[in-house]
Amino acid sequence: MQRTIISIVLGIIIIIGAIFFANKIIDSKQDRRPAPQKVVKTVFVDTVKNGEVPVTVPANGNLVAKDRVELYAEVQGVFRKGAKPFKTGQEYNAGQTLIRIDASEYYASVQSAKSEFYNLLTSIMPDLQLDYPEHFAKWQTYLSNFDLEKATPELPKVDSEKEKFFITGRGIYGSYYNVKNLEQRLSKYTISAPFTGILTETLVTEGTLVRSGQKLGEFIKTGVYELEVAVSKTFADFLSVGKSVKLFNLDKSQEYTGKVIRVNGRVDQTSQTITSFIEVSGDNLREGQYLEAALSGETVTKAIEVDRSLLTQNDKIFVVKDSILDLLDVTPIYYSDKKVVLKDVPDGTTIVSKPIIGAYAGMLVKVFEEPTETGK
Repeated sequence: MQRTIISIVLGIIIIIGAIFFANKIIDSKQDRRPAPQKVVKTVFVDTVKNGEVPVTVPANGNLVAKDRVELYAEVQGVFRKGAKPFKTGQEYNAGQTLIRIDASEYYASVQSAKSEFYNLLTSIMPDLQLDYPEHFAKWQTYLSNFDLEKATPELPKVDSEKEKFFITGRGIYGSYYNVKNLEQRLSKYTISAPFTGILTETLVTEGTLVRSGQKLGEFIKTGVYELEVAVSKTFADFLSVGKSVKLFNLDKSQEYTGKVIRVNGRVDQTSQTITSFIEVSGDNLREGQYLEAALSGETVTKAIEVDRSLLTQNDKIFVVKDSILDLLDVTPIYYSDKKVVLKDVPDGTTIVSKPIIGAYAGMLVKVFEEPTETGK
């Protein structure tokens, strides 16, 4: 029993001693962490000077040839070789044959009809000379100048009702218009270039059997193009026919001057935009080329232009007052992709010119100062 009591007492003494020495160790430990230093961020600033800011509305699109012809066959036949190969990229001058379809069989039918018309006209000449000698000379001249290898000339002008009835009664008009109809269809076997341009699409080759209604290719005029752009209806006043527009290629290495030639009178219900068409010319332009347009709008007075990243809460910017950041209420007038035009910023105000991470009103800052050169 005595041994148990002694063990308990020794245990209590050991526990008390352990607690005592632990507290001594804790109290003797020094805090080696340095006190945090107050960091003052350096900011870039600009001094406000209000002035006139021209508003430019950006737009973009792809060039489309102003003059284009989709080539379709109106007759049936075998595609024949022309003066130039019918290949994509082939250039043609105005009037040159683009497409030639074999018309030998149909040509024979036309010549047969012309021959019948000529014989019918010849058969009425004796009666015309006897009954209407005063009209005989002009019909004789027409008959003498008639050439089966050339297009049928227009009939002589009828001077009297009797002559008209005589000619009509003999079937001259019916036969004449039948021949002209056949000649018109014969001309469809050959398609000529309506202007100087280039083939951008070809769907047939030599020897292909062409059917009526079949698309054969596409032909465009080079040098003159249209750019279709969509602009928000807010800037509809900027779009007026005849207005000059500056255009740029994708890398801004080339500049062109275009002109608004058409403006759609309807607002797109989905995007709330208005479509306008800008005409632009250039030998180095190509259909499908991407261009950016800068539509010049009104000039805003007593305003400044800053980066959109500087705008906070949509209507505030940071200013510096006695090395402390503060928020200033402003009025945004116009937004572009990267810039915003602001009003209600007093002249002489020191505004932050580059965004600050974690900025807040009341933050202590230091204005960046350009190092000055000495010794000169």
